[in-house]
Parts: sequence; C-alpha cells; structure tokens
Amino acid sequence: MGHDFVVVGAGFAGSVIAERLAKVHGKSVLVLDRRSHIAGNTYDEHDEAGLLVHRYGPHIFHTNSQDVFAYLSRFTEWRPYEHRVLASVRGALVPIPINRTTIQRLFGVNLPDEAALQRFYDERAEPGPTPRTSEEVVVRSVGRELYELFFRGYTRKQWGLDPSALDASVTARVPTRTNDDDRYFTDRFQAMPTDGYTRLFERLLSQRGIEVRTGVDFHDVRDDLDFGQVVYTGPIDAYFDRRFGSLPYRSVRFEFETLPVERFQSAATVNYPDESVPFTRITEFKQLTGQDHPATTIVREFPRADGDPYYPIPRPENRAQYERYLELAARTPGVHFAGRLGTYKYYNMDQVVAQALAAADRIAEARRSAA
Repeated sequence: MGHDFVVVGAGFAGSVIAERLAKVHGKSVLVLDRRSHIAGNTYDEHDEAGLLVHRYGPHIFHTNSQDVFAYLSRFTEWRPYEHRVLASVRGALVPIPINRTTIQRLFGVNLPDEAALQRFYDERAEPGPTPRTSEEVVVRSVGRELYELFFRGYTRKQWGLDPSALDASVTARVPTRTNDDDRYFTDRFQAMPTDGYTRLFERLLSQRGIEVRTGVDFHDVRDDLDFGQVVYTGPIDAYFDRRFGSLPYRSVRFEFETLPVERFQSAATVNYPDESVPFTRITEFKQLTGQDHPATTIVREFPRADGDPYYPIPRPENRAQYERYLELAARTPGVHFAGRLGTYKYYNMDQVVAQALAAADRIAEARRSAA
C-alpha cells in the first residue's frame, strides 16, 4: 500500500509536519531517516553511566510562542529550566551575554545603574553606518576590546571565518545587556522535556497513519517507494544531487567524557572564546536535565568544516547559491522543503516547529490542488 506523503527526516520539521498531515488532514505518511533513530539533532539517550545526554550537543528549548509551547505540551511534560552560560575570559568566568556583572568583574568598575553601563558601552563603541558584518555589529555597539574578548575568537572557531566575513545576523543573535540578567534566553517559555526529547518524538510520531523507518536513506529507496508527494528536510542541495555545487555548512565533533564527580562546572555551559582553546564550549548535561546521579557527563564541541551539516553559513554568496536551488525547487512539482537544511537557514527549535505547523497546512492544500 502506498503513502500520501514521504517525509524525509525525523527531526522537528519532518516530525511535526508528519503529525499534522496524519492527525489533522488524515493523510498516510511514511517518515524516513538515514540515522538509526528519530528526533534528529535533539536525540537524547542514557549513556553507559546512566546519564541522559544529547548526542548532537545541548538543546535548550525556549520560545515566546504560546501556540508552539502548547502544541509541544501535548507530547511532553516540562521541567522549568533557565539556561545560564559563563565565558572563560582573562582567567575569570563571567556571564554571557555580556551584562553589568560581566563588565564590573572584568574591568573592576562600579556601575550603579543601567545608564552607567550604557555610557561605558557608548564610550567604547565605534560609530559607523548600519552594520553589515558580524564584526561591525559588536564594534558599533560595545567597542573593539569586548569584541576581541568575547566574539572574535569564538566566532572564528565556530564558523571557520573571521566575523568580518560573516553576515551581521551571527553576532546579533547574542545581545548585550545593561542589567544583571544572566539568563542566556529571555523568552516567555523556557523548559526541558521531562522525559527527554526522544520520548517527546516517540509520542509525536505515534499517530495513526504514520509509519517510521530509521536507518533508511531516501535516495537509496526512492525508486522503490509508492507515494504521492515528498516533504524533504535534508539539505536542499543533496536532493538535487548538488547540481549547483555543495552549499557550505559547518559541522561539529562532540567529545563526551564521564567524570566521577557530582558537578564539573559552575554553569550548565561554559564558553571558551580564546582561539588557543580548540573547542568552543563545554556543557554539563545534569544541569540541563536535573538528573540526580553521583557522576556527571560533559561534552566538548569542536567545530569543523566536514561531517554532518549543522549550521548553514550566512554569507551573501551562499545565499545566492541557495536561491538557485530554491528556483529549481519551485519548478519541481510534488516536493516541499522545510527545516534548517531544507531552507538553508539557521532556526531555533521553536522557529522550526512554527514553520512546520504552518507548512503542514500549505502542503496538504497543495496535495488537494494537485489531486
């Protein structure tokens, strides 16, 4: 028996679209993932020590969308959690995003209120036109010294490029604050799935009308499948056999270590902006999950150019290359692209969910129109 849709990829984009197509629109959906598991990059499991770890790096859920939070709450209970990050700078651990505590510790100054801190930034900011690069975003707002301390090295490691060669959106994602708020995110809803992300996805994909096959590459079996249309959440260039060349991505190598201590570091994540340190950050999972355990597991992240695609590289020439694939996609009937890789854009998890919820209705309507 055939399926109305084949959904390629069992991460947030593919799974949410599959659930909506099956539950709301009554479609039969086959979900394929080349990995041996569902949940995409949010996949979590218990390691040999019994600690719940995120196999593809830490994922912290946050959103301002009540609709997105309510939708996901159908498939999970939540553990309230507000993420905090420290940066290792000049031998000290200070909050990032930069706030009043950060500046007072690093510079030994007394800044009694937000206005005083804003003057501190303004005195160091370098005026200029509207920022076009990541370097300009930071230097225009807080000056070169803070840019060098917190952003340049970290960005060069993360992206393999100097911030002067990257779109302004990269460093604009990390705001600078004038108060003492040391939360990494300020969204209305901040929480972690009580039973983990994988369990959330198991519930999400357990709808009548959904069949899931893992360890299956769509490109290997597409000619043997009986289906109506495709929802593709993998790299858009891969779908078209990289006709216009490979879109550039950054990948990450994860190095896990289990230690015989209850706690390894003073915050869930510690960033290492200095380029002499080969990794970008260390995350301790127990601080995310709240798990009670005598040992702890950490992960170090080593960005690299090769490997699984994680982060589309935001540069104008890459966007232009993607636009060629987008034009080709528009001329390819019966195929819908979604998610980070399918649309070549960095999204937070909640943004992917919101996009998928909207896309599912459009995709179902397109199927009706084509019938």
